Amino acid sequence: MTRRACTSGSIGKADIGALLVWKRLRADTPWAAELMALADSDVRRATAAATAAAQDTSLSRRSAARAGRAALASLPGFRTGDALASAVLTAAAPDRMAVYDRRAHDGLHALGINLSHAPGRYSRYIEAIDQLLTAAPDPIRHWTARDIDTALYWMTA
Repeated sequence: MTRRACTSGSIGKADIGALLVWKRLRADTPWAAELMALADSDVRRATAAATAAAQDTSLSRRSAARAGRAALASLPGFRTGDALASAVLTAAAPDRMAVYDRRAHDGLHALGINLSHAPGRYSRYIEAIDQLLTAAPDPIRHWTARDIDTALYWMTA
């Protein structure tokens, strides 16, 4: 799916459904029904804007995360929380973005990095990952943001 998202420049409802399964989120919720009722072209329009932002290397990674997250906020299921939105953004820009979830959040906390749940959390999460990459020794300094989120996840698994 990542290759398809990078090539097409957008993510459709079927791809979001696959991410729901991967993230083990419930698909029988009102927001999921509302999302599936939207035209795929409307979903692709929002995800195309998010993809463009996430892939825009003229933006800092944090700014790209903020813009990508904002582009998804109009879609049902993306208005609050960052787990699914981060999965979409990471599928769209796997070398730049990272998946956010409770375990990665807990991993940051274990490292002494506090991340509030206030609005804008995803861009602050990406900033924390950038700080970890900057301070890391070789070869970790050359990891992707996705490598770091995976390491954070396994720290508390």
